[in-house]
Amino acid sequence: MNQQASRYFVPDPSHYPLVGSVALFLLASGAALWMNKYAPGPYVVLAGFAVLLFMLFAWFGRVIGESESGKYNKQVDFSFRWAMSWFIFSEVMFFAAFFGALFYVRVLAVPDLASAEQQLLWPDFSTSWPSAGPKFAEQFTPMHAVGIPLINTLLLLSSGATLTWAHWGLLAGKRDQLKLGLILTIALGLLFISLQAYEYVHAYEELNLKLTTGVYGSTFFMLTGFHGLHVTIGATMLLVIFFRVMAGHFKPDHHFAFEAVAWYWHFVDVVWLCLFVVVYWL
Repeated sequence: MNQQASRYFVPDPSHYPLVGSVALFLLASGAALWMNKYAPGPYVVLAGFAVLLFMLFAWFGRVIGESESGKYNKQVDFSFRWAMSWFIFSEVMFFAAFFGALFYVRVLAVPDLASAEQQLLWPDFSTSWPSAGPKFAEQFTPMHAVGIPLINTLLLLSSGATLTWAHWGLLAGKRDQLKLGLILTIALGLLFISLQAYEYVHAYEELNLKLTTGVYGSTFFMLTGFHGLHVTIGATMLLVIFFRVMAGHFKPDHHFAFEAVAWYWHFVDVVWLCLFVVVYWL
């Protein structure tokens, strides 16, 4: 054991990257077939998701087994931390692109389209936001910050607090506090997703706010939709962590998987705060 702790663990060759590549190929080709109205398209996409889920369960299961058997030392833990840090950085850049698109539309494109030079093309277009863009005939009502968005903000902020409380319980060896904190965090995340789904139904049926409602609708649903997807992924990750806790995994000095998911969840919280201010409030 001491000899293992002083050496960097090198895993055996794995076929799971190849399996993941097959899954991505099926997803991409299936989506192309589906969008072009070929009958096999949906089935190819489903096959891709099935292969992807198999790869995730098998590969992560292998890593969990290696970790719980004591094969990972501090150097491996350090590598995992860097890997998760770069992954979250890539997610930051992902959302920065969409926030950048919204900034470009609101601050540059809309004022330019309503400028004096453009009045001959669109004489009735103004710089007011939200706007679907010039010559968009359909009327819509923008989503307001007070209501479900504000409630969801409180839910996510509360979930960050309950997850931190669960982490404190893990560090102190209080397993009941750890379990309860995780249950509360997962419940708050699922409630957030449910309220956002209700908000989408309300937007489509009562506000005529859709993905096709000009530039406002497209930026609104792209930002909130991708964030909702990240909340769903985060809640799934937390559920896996909860099952591992129930199986007796994690110790006060050895629990990076928990920390990695906590980092991701707090990142999702921060993104929502920025989204709430920029998309709903301003």
